Amino acid sequence: MGIIKVNNIKLFANHGCLEEEAKIGSWYRVDVEVKADLKKSARTDELSDTVDYVHLNHIVKEEMAIRSKLLEEVAQRILNRFFKELRMIQKATVSVAKINPPIGGNVEEVVIILTKKR
Repeated sequence: MGIIKVNNIKLFANHGCLEEEAKIGSWYRVDVEVKADLKKSARTDELSDTVDYVHLNHIVKEEMAIRSKLLEEVAQRILNRFFKELRMIQKATVSVAKINPPIGGNVEEVVIILTKKR
């Protein structure tokens, strides 16, 4: 078993329960960790034998572009697509952080983390 991480994917999106969030949007950071059997790709040096992190990033960007009220829903959609499109993945964790959330205080970020296993 091996781990592939894609860290600090920065995106601008319009998630949130408030109408203002839908209109003005904000910055988000997404971190991804997937576990898969990487023995074959370590031996063959072939992209087709591993989890392509370009594909992971593509899924994150597409799902983050779809407005949701809750970050939990966004993270779950990302996980669902990982498992649907990338058969090698055995376990995945997605962290979605809203930078400078509008919660009436000096808060750097709020983060939700979801994990899914095959």
